[in-house]
Amino acid sequence: MKKKKVLKIVLIVLAVLIVIDLIISIVLAGSMGGIGPFKFLKENKLKSAAGNAEEYHLENVEALEDSPLEEKKILFLGSSVTKGACSLDVSMADYIAQLDQCEVVKEAVGGTTLSTAKDNSYVERLNNLKTNQEFDLVVCQLSTNDASQKMKLGEICDSKNIDDLDTAMVTGAMEYIIAYCQQTWDCSVVFYTGTKYDSGEYQKMVDRLLELQDKWGIGVIDLWNNEEMNAVSDEDYDLYMYDSIHPTQAGYLEWWTPVIEEELYQIVKNEE
Repeated sequence: MKKKKVLKIVLIVLAVLIVIDLIISIVLAGSMGGIGPFKFLKENKLKSAAGNAEEYHLENVEALEDSPLEEKKILFLGSSVTKGACSLDVSMADYIAQLDQCEVVKEAVGGTTLSTAKDNSYVERLNNLKTNQEFDLVVCQLSTNDASQKMKLGEICDSKNIDDLDTAMVTGAMEYIIAYCQQTWDCSVVFYTGTKYDSGEYQKMVDRLLELQDKWGIGVIDLWNNEEMNAVSDEDYDLYMYDSIHPTQAGYLEWWTPVIEEELYQIVKNEE
């Protein structure tokens, strides 16, 4: 009886810890946070995913010859998708660095937002970067966290004065990032979206981004509305995506990176 009682207590404690861990993961909006042994279990689950198999690992990717991005310096600004939260911390930023032999700075923190209404926002981290370094391109993720955490979208500002932009709003934060990068590094700014998933809030953010493209003359890599990408087979989707938001290594390498690369090639060539 005593052993059964102890076992029951242990099972209850484990169940409580699992629930706590799930709640933390949800609150962090896919940042893949975890506690204690459950973080270890998650890492093992990620490693065992078919899309994270050895054949997709970064060390097995061969560099391209004569890439338009060769020797360019690119800042990738984002959250868990840019970080590679479900792909063992490898994302398109790392593949592009390897494939195109360019220098990449990956400023990515899971669970963070564009909006400064939350701490450690894109804007805050951008402002903390050293301004004496030079970038040829800034590639910014249209964060799904702003959608899942119900950040206010706001309106497009009438001016381009950086002091007029309300960064607590998603739109204002996006405009601030564009204005800051253009003023600080005089470089091209490119936003990329995620592929399609069930989110009306994110749809509104994508629509707003396309409006900002006209105002600011930025590049937009619109994976959300890419019909060819969204027509991928169920089998390939299961290989490419760990969940509805986060790609696996296979998803980045074979599905997202070629499209993003091609868009960046065109931007660089247009500048020459």
